[in-house]
Amino acid sequence: MKKVITTKNAPAAIGPYSQAIEVNGMIFISGQLPIDPKSGKFPDGGVKEQTLQAFKNIKAILAEEGLTTDNIVKTTVLLADMSLFAEMNEVYASQFNGLFPARSAFAVKALPKDALVEIEVIASR
Repeated sequence: MKKVITTKNAPAAIGPYSQAIEVNGMIFISGQLPIDPKSGKFPDGGVKEQTLQAFKNIKAILAEEGLTTDNIVKTTVLLADMSLFAEMNEVYASQFNGLFPARSAFAVKALPKDALVEIEVIASR
């Protein structure tokens, strides 16, 4: 059975999708833009600050279900430009306790709202 997961501590879905869905103990979190849910804006700075905000949003959704980044098994990172990879990767690495999930990273032509990074994750109970 499919369960919709939502929290006010992460940006609300702005289209026909859910913040996250759980099926059979797997949690699929929609791509998180670096939007501060209180201000509705990106943090000041560059890709490091945006990566950190995207993870704050991911952590808020996981926390709604009593989970942490330790439960993440797969991530997909979308970047506005691959030249941002090293800076994103520095912040990304700091979000885990050394047991890194599988990951894909892509540069895309553009991201919504001209974000520099968007991150989606799959977690397991």
